Amino acid sequence: MTRATTVGLLLAAGAGVRLGRPKALVTGRDGRSWLERSAAALLDGGAAPVYVVLGSDAEQVSQRVPAGCATVVALDWEEGMGASLRVGLTEVARHHPEADAVLVMLVDTPGVGAAVVRRLAGQAVREGLARASYDGIPGHPVLIGRRHWQGVLESADGDRGARDYLRERCVELVECGDIGSGDDVDTPEALSAWEDAGPA
Repeated sequence: MTRATTVGLLLAAGAGVRLGRPKALVTGRDGRSWLERSAAALLDGGAAPVYVVLGSDAEQVSQRVPAGCATVVALDWEEGMGASLRVGLTEVARHHPEADAVLVMLVDTPGVGAAVVRRLAGQAVREGLARASYDGIPGHPVLIGRRHWQGVLESADGDRGARDYLRERCVELVECGDIGSGDDVDTPEALSAWEDAGPA
């Protein structure tokens, strides 16, 4: 049986208003930015190629995009996640007619590593919808089979992304609490907690 082809889509367009800086540029003690960390998780987990959607401070953030990743700028990024998802998914669909699924990852979930991506990508089929869950709570990344791409494009709006589309359909939850964390880190307090937890 041929393994399904899964393209990685990293949403990194936000300004990080509550955090006070673009989350794509936050760095760990190893000097890697969250953008670099997330792109590596996608690539190492088997979701490739990787498309990175930029927006706020696009020129500066683009300098952190790893070699081999494609970039696309969401000019209307201030609208919210929906704009980034539409732009990124449109690019993936245009350039990868062979892809069976896209794995959508947020740059502000630094607890998602390659093991989570690999486990989720293993569920990829064209007709499927799946998302990582942590102790039973739905989170990110989200795996979207190709049959659903047009519906997601038509429904993605504001900060909801694909939320409305997913809510109305059967989505397989893939438990990943044993290998990662899907916590959004989007405030100074959450960032301090993440740093205190000791990630690299």
